[in-house]
Amino acid sequence: MNTDASALPIDTDAAQVLREWLRPHRRVFVLTGAGISTDSGIPHYRDESGAWQRKPPIDFRAFVGDARARARYWARSFVGWPGFASARPNAGHTALARWQQRDDAHTLVTQNVDGLHARAGSRDVVDLHGRLDEVVCLDCGARRARECLQAELAQRNPDWRDLGAAALPDGDADLEGLAFERFATPVCEHCGGLIKPDVVFFGENVPRARVAAAQQALAQADAMLVVGSSLMVYSGFRFARAAREAGLPLALLNRGVTRADDIATLKLQADCGATLQAALG
Repeated sequence: MNTDASALPIDTDAAQVLREWLRPHRRVFVLTGAGISTDSGIPHYRDESGAWQRKPPIDFRAFVGDARARARYWARSFVGWPGFASARPNAGHTALARWQQRDDAHTLVTQNVDGLHARAGSRDVVDLHGRLDEVVCLDCGARRARECLQAELAQRNPDWRDLGAAALPDGDADLEGLAFERFATPVCEHCGGLIKPDVVFFGENVPRARVAAAQQALAQADAMLVVGSSLMVYSGFRFARAAREAGLPLALLNRGVTRADDIATLKLQADCGATLQAALG
């Protein structure tokens, strides 16, 4: 690791350091994770040590092959969706959007499924893991807005409307010990097939087109900045590793450890939103 990455204390003026680090770079590849959305009320997946704060999300094979697991997912999603959908872009999202609007040479790739970068005004965002605000039929490929599906689920499951539960990072709620088999799960309105959120579940691969778009952007970049991600998931870490293998400077803005700490050229442990707002103007 570069000495800058290990020696910088947490209370250093992170915004000034980041501003100076960015100054010579004309094309920055920015990768964001859950940490940039916590100020919008969406919780972290992991703690500062990189460990899970909850049970891992549902596996794709369980969703497709186990009717009760699927019902449990949709019940939790139904209860959690209103809070997730009400989240609004925060200072970090808007700072990145303004920065990109001033200079569209910078590319924004996100591991988040909340769509907040686009809502803040960022253009051509590569949503690596998809977006939760749309569902897709696994049989015929038809797509539908998640908000429309919510109304259908409410009509079919009136007894589940007023359940209060803690929100979780991927738009569901912390429900346990209920008769999930009684929850009426949704089907495709066109073919009656199985539908799921248009996001990458555990056990699924990131679509090749998204990976290719990110790889192309990284090939054209002269630096990489990671914001709010521990990079514990390989789909994000591979870009950090590729950047360093290509000789690009790599900066990390994240509270807690990341998988790329030992290859970074700069590590800043500071608040994402406040730092980006002050550094990018």
